[in-house]
Amino acid sequence: MPRQKNRVALITGASRGIGAATALLLAENGYDVAINFLQNHECAEEIVKKAKTFGINAINIQANLGSEKEIIKMFAEIDQKLGPISALVNNGGISGGKKSVEKIDFEYLQEIYSANVFGTFICCREALIRMKKIGGGTIVNVSSLAAKSGGLNMSAYSSSKAAVSNFTIGFAREVAEFGIRVNAVAPGVIDTNTHHKISAERLTHLKNSIPLQRMGTANEVAESILWLLSEKSSYITGSVLEITGGK
Repeated sequence: MPRQKNRVALITGASRGIGAATALLLAENGYDVAINFLQNHECAEEIVKKAKTFGINAINIQANLGSEKEIIKMFAEIDQKLGPISALVNNGGISGGKKSVEKIDFEYLQEIYSANVFGTFICCREALIRMKKIGGGTIVNVSSLAAKSGGLNMSAYSSSKAAVSNFTIGFAREVAEFGIRVNAVAPGVIDTNTHHKISAERLTHLKNSIPLQRMGTANEVAESILWLLSEKSSYITGSVLEITGGK
């Protein structure tokens, strides 16, 4: 397919799961991709190698999304190696595991909100600065079904994702005048590494709780993200698309 100028995408948390699937799908569709990771350098490098087979430029960048300094440095490196981004996928974040409110401390909250909420804000800020200069862009934030439904002993995580969903709506209105669209996806139960360690009984229960009787795939989420980034969704902004199998 013909390449377009400034089709540069940053995908955070892209060494595995939804982020990796999104990075590869964007590469297949002609985007140069910057693959952010925190610890798993080998997996990130493997995604870069696969992405390059589509004839695009790809790099991996280690950055802690809970650190403003590291995010700023990451964007500067992308500027230098690929050029200013025109697409941002805020996928990176942490769940923090299950913990009741009674056992939550400030440090635990700070870790979850720094990665999931503050990191999303700062990435959007840095993207906005660049997208204004190039005349527009698209952003997709990855929220969660938990933002609406909550989760047993996961109040910190679910509330952080609710913040991401609400931020998406407000930010979209703020930047529409600059030709920048902002949307979010809210996946439900997706077949990623997170669910590979659970018992067969728990897995069956999860599937039975979903009207479509199966978990979603990372590629199905990636396809929705690609659509929201593309001109095919050109009149959509400030929306949160649920990808939940009807749950």
